[in-house]
Amino acid sequence: MAEISWENERPGGNLEGMRIVVCVKHVPDVQAERALGESGFLVRGDDDVLNELDENAVQEAVNLSGGDGEVIAVSMGPEDAVDGLRRALALGADRAIHICDDRAAGSDVLATARVLAATINRLSEDGPIDLVVTGMAALDGMTATIPSALAAHLDLPALTLAKTAELDGTALRITRTMGVNDEVLETDLPAILSVTDQANEVMYPNFKAIMAAKKKPIDEIDLDDLGLAEELAGVAGSGTKVKAATQRPPREAGEVFNDAGDGGKKLADYILGVMK
Repeated sequence: MAEISWENERPGGNLEGMRIVVCVKHVPDVQAERALGESGFLVRGDDDVLNELDENAVQEAVNLSGGDGEVIAVSMGPEDAVDGLRRALALGADRAIHICDDRAAGSDVLATARVLAATINRLSEDGPIDLVVTGMAALDGMTATIPSALAAHLDLPALTLAKTAELDGTALRITRTMGVNDEVLETDLPAILSVTDQANEVMYPNFKAIMAAKKKPIDEIDLDDLGLAEELAGVAGSGTKVKAATQRPPREAGEVFNDAGDGGKKLADYILGVMK
């Protein structure tokens, strides 16, 4: 069993030469029908895309790097997940890491965070990582727990659900909305940051950026490269299991109420009947 640790020999957050990792996911389009295959895994299709909320994460990483640092996109997934990484590169990431290993298939949040943390730890061997950025959630699972799980594995502070983020020297400061209140949180780098879709406006790539992304490097690695045992990833390394899934029922036609002066009463009676 590989021990995941975090070592940083210099203060994080140097604005010159910052190294930022942004974790992204290739997911089914939100409008697509979803189903589990015979293996019990999600059926992937041609309509899979880069998780929309991760586009904000890439944009925030690029903004915070100031153009002087390095933004590394990291994703775990099957072969076609490389398309999501190409999208991240077109949005401004400098290079990408694709964790592609059949033994990692079926990973839940716990196993996914373990693999991502091992990848970040490996990248830190080439130089300290100042910041890890994620979107607020993946639109396929909507657990929104990867940032916290990464913080636990890497023993780093996590500032989550940021609607603004800024660097002040080696400090990261965010604002986020919790209920009706805004909070201001600050921590020293290195740290974990998750951003909402309010954090920035994604600068969608033009043709030149898309073509340039094809020339940027994508390194493919597996569990052996990370020094992770097979039982720490995939279904074996997951704390949750999918027992069964049913197809979403078709949407039924709504009931129409003709208003002849008593429409409000009919609607109220209908709502009360549904609530019984």
